[in-house]
Amino acid sequence: MKKDMAGLVVWITGASSGIGRALAVQMASRGATVAVSARRVERLSELVDELNAKGQEARAFPCDVTNRAAVFSVAAQIADAIGRIDVVVANAGFGVQGAFIDVTPDAWKRQMDVNLFGVIWTLQAAIPYLIKTKGRAAVISSISGLLAFANTSAYSASKFALVGLCNSLYQELHASGVSVTNIMPGFVHSEITQVDSKGVFHEAWKDPRPSSLVWSAESAAKKITHAIMRRKREAVITGHAKVAAFMVRFLPALTYWLLARRPISRRYARRT
Repeated sequence: MKKDMAGLVVWITGASSGIGRALAVQMASRGATVAVSARRVERLSELVDELNAKGQEARAFPCDVTNRAAVFSVAAQIADAIGRIDVVVANAGFGVQGAFIDVTPDAWKRQMDVNLFGVIWTLQAAIPYLIKTKGRAAVISSISGLLAFANTSAYSASKFALVGLCNSLYQELHASGVSVTNIMPGFVHSEITQVDSKGVFHEAWKDPRPSSLVWSAESAAKKITHAIMRRKREAVITGHAKVAAFMVRFLPALTYWLLARRPISRRYARRT
């Protein structure tokens, strides 16, 4: 494994599972010191122990990204404890599903607090440190930030907002030397389909997505790391997501006309 990230300090939110965890493993294997954050302390401890046992550098900084003060405190703790922040990956997120008319005010607020404001607080906390290192900011948004599906109004709205945020921030930070990379994955293996609209994890729930289209988190992490290291403005991850991005960018009327005429699967009905 090449060590092209040796000497870099990487802060990853939502690192207890899925893409976030896989990114921590991938980046640590490439020589980075990883600072991992999430709410589930025991998961973070397991990850840090696993990486340290391999001789890799990792430290846990538990945090709920919806708590702005806590996020800023963690950024300062990382900089004080490790000395710098070179890369931030705002990854924490979950998905509210269900017909628009049925999504409750609390679900809307929770969706935006985590997926949008959690990213905003993370970036605001990290950017002063990234300016010092001419570092890299990355946001894990979604192909749902380009192409919205029925029964995902809240989730898609949060991800569309992130695409706009990244495009604006890319311009603002360009002169500082800090890159902004918007990562838009398609289906990637994670626990997102096992979390209900209240943010509660259900171990028994099965992933309803087509298994043939779901990438492993490890495969996605390699592509994501490559995009961040090359300072790409955006990267669409997974083959089917690239097809979806092409369709909605160049044939939007046809794409939504076709989607509007398909039966809406009950598999994606809101889970409470």
